[in-house]
Amino acid sequence: MPRSVALGPVAVLLACVLIGCDGGVKGAAGASGVRDPYFPKLGNGGYDVTHYGLTLDYRPAGRKLVGKAVVAARAGSDLSAFDLDLKGMEVESVEVDGKPARFNRSGDHELVVRPRDDLDEGASFTTVVRYAGSPATITDPDGSEEGWLPTADGALALGEPTGAMAWFPGNHHPGDKATYDITVSVPEGLRVVSNGELARETVKEGRAVFAWHVGEPMASYVATVAVGKFAVRRSEGKGGVPVYAAVDPTQVADSEEVLDRIPEIVEWGSRTFGAYPFSSVGAIVEREDDAGYALETQNRPVFPGAPGVGLLLHELVHQWYGNSVTPESWRDMWLNEGFATYAEWLWAEEHGGDSAQEVFDLLYAGDYFDKKSDNDAVWAFPPARPPSAARISDSPVYERGAMVLHRIRQTVGDEVFRGILRGWAAAHRHGNADTGDFTAFVEAKAPGADFSEIWDEWLYGEGKPDRS
Repeated sequence: MPRSVALGPVAVLLACVLIGCDGGVKGAAGASGVRDPYFPKLGNGGYDVTHYGLTLDYRPAGRKLVGKAVVAARAGSDLSAFDLDLKGMEVESVEVDGKPARFNRSGDHELVVRPRDDLDEGASFTTVVRYAGSPATITDPDGSEEGWLPTADGALALGEPTGAMAWFPGNHHPGDKATYDITVSVPEGLRVVSNGELARETVKEGRAVFAWHVGEPMASYVATVAVGKFAVRRSEGKGGVPVYAAVDPTQVADSEEVLDRIPEIVEWGSRTFGAYPFSSVGAIVEREDDAGYALETQNRPVFPGAPGVGLLLHELVHQWYGNSVTPESWRDMWLNEGFATYAEWLWAEEHGGDSAQEVFDLLYAGDYFDKKSDNDAVWAFPPARPPSAARISDSPVYERGAMVLHRIRQTVGDEVFRGILRGWAAAHRHGNADTGDFTAFVEAKAPGADFSEIWDEWLYGEGKPDRS
């Protein structure tokens, strides 16, 4: 047993900041993580963010970012301290409700904040963080790069799963969604494209300022900022949904035809999955080497080079499944990717391509991909149980996840299945849900059906299910 040590007042205060205090202090420190199965230190306990106001100044020549983050939140418990996720960057000051707050850095990405006054459970509070530095490019567990990516003419911020903490402090877990205002200043001649709608665009003293407003809740992993020279395409789809697409000049010719189909895809999605969940739509098309993958950033997905129709459709369908209905944890990624993949099958079925049944049969037979290893990879693990953080974007999450949906369709029939697609998107619109929520929802929509084989063998079971 260690010997006891008398702590002075400074040491006591530091201990309270780091771990919270009992007795004499009303609140405790919020948890430094929400125990996500794959990223346990992402997100933070004790509060819920309602709005982010981000004001950024970026200078590409030196890769220098100066930021001010105004984080409005509600305390979920009595708090003497709480954490924000922020990787790298130099924090200059922190205020809580207008009063200077003590802070320190802990671990890889924890910014620990100690308000001057304890926060009461249920109280709304505002934290202002001023910070600066060169934002990091993060390599995630599967080897993909995210965070703040330098591009040929600016930068691109991508956040799935951990990259958002590279450029602003926040509660960076998909379970905590918020609205946003993102204002970015860049050298005149460059543009800034982000989520939501462009509220203001001004130029003053050689600096161009772009203010974007996101009025619907958004998970931080689908927040984006793209800085560069873009050709902008504005139009309007059926139902009045504005379309805003920003295209790198080198990609304009190759992108024109496919981007013209955005209103068509959104209209088809609205018929198939229910009303489009956001107030605008579009795309950001960067150069092919600016990112290693496409991402379903809210309102306007990001593409490295001109996408094909299938990829454009996949990322736009994520606006329903992933961005509006957002997974409760990273374990539930198949609810994003399985739905978007199955949407590709439905689109092909209705537009002269293979039927969903034919795609299902090819996958099951091992004849879908050109390589045997790719066909075998479909059965590497069950879609609802990826073995590690490095595997949450592997084939079982996509293709086998889509096969689970097709097995549901086979069981309940087309009419009930279409109702499940629309009903699931409506029931959790702008919210969060997990796999248990989904299986319960399906069972409630088809009370006479037996789904035990689908859940046990296709969704949770190891290996290739027996096809009966």
